[in-house]
Amino acid sequence: MSDRCFWVREGAPDYLAYHDQEWGFPVADDRRLFEKICLEGFQSGLSWLTILRKRENFRAAFAGFDFEEVARFGPEKVEALLQDAGIVRHRGKIEATIGNAQRACDLVDRHGSLAAWIWRFEPDPATRPALLDEPLLRTMITSPEAVALSKELRAMGWRFVGPTTMYAFFQAMGLVNDHEHRCATRAVVEEARRGFRLPRGNGAPPPG
Repeated sequence: MSDRCFWVREGAPDYLAYHDQEWGFPVADDRRLFEKICLEGFQSGLSWLTILRKRENFRAAFAGFDFEEVARFGPEKVEALLQDAGIVRHRGKIEATIGNAQRACDLVDRHGSLAAWIWRFEPDPATRPALLDEPLLRTMITSPEAVALSKELRAMGWRFVGPTTMYAFFQAMGLVNDHEHRCATRAVVEEARRGFRLPRGNGAPPPG
């Protein structure tokens, strides 16, 4: 595919596959959403390609990002993860992932679904730029909705969920379609978004 987003052109094959097959496609699976939040946190200070190439190791280390299981990880597990060369061995990020898993369990108990709660923050497509190109996308590092999601998550005790991180999460999980207009994948993502059924929770009101 010759026409791709600026950030992946001339990229490695695994990076190209991620762009073409994953990035921007809407996701309604609680576990995949939790995984992405955690991996975005681990990425802080690193490149996404570094994390992508370690993703299977992360999945093995964190029980496939089953947050109910991760929530039960104790101090001995933390010490074992700090010896795992296949992941990013950062105590703060490992402990944050376990804490975030506990918060995810709490959120599901209250709202019925992590996905349904998160998708309440989807930006209105009518508020999105009419034309997305490289210069504009380089300036788009957050949004009011990402700021609101970050604020609510942090109020619940989540960590490594700042506004910029949450906007990257929006982009990856399909809450926005930030493929460039010249990118051939943009139309594929738009079709996926049109067929996407919003996940349902317990009817909690949308964010203010």
